Amino acid sequence: MELRTLRYFLAAAKEGNITRAAENLHVTQPTLSRQLMELEKELDTTLMIRGRKGLRLTEEGMLFQEQAQQIIDLADQVKDNFMFCKNKPQKKLKKVENRC
Repeated sequence: MELRTLRYFLAAAKEGNITRAAENLHVTQPTLSRQLMELEKELDTTLMIRGRKGLRLTEEGMLFQEQAQQIIDLADQVKDNFMFCKNKPQKKLKKVENRC
């Protein structure tokens, strides 16, 4: 499971529509659909119900959405922390807590 795939899932869940999510992500609709199906296969569960009027999350999908968002938030925070540290002169890299 990759961060990119989590971001794809979150975009689709937010939009409620795979086509609009694909446009926002600058990928093709078939690519996004395939990635989401592969994610469901990897997790061995159905995360979303696809219909004519868009998609809706299953109970498992809602739980996954919550956890995926936490993972993405943490990954973004780690990246931000290192970018902050990179721009701050230091003698020695110490344990990064919230900021250097």
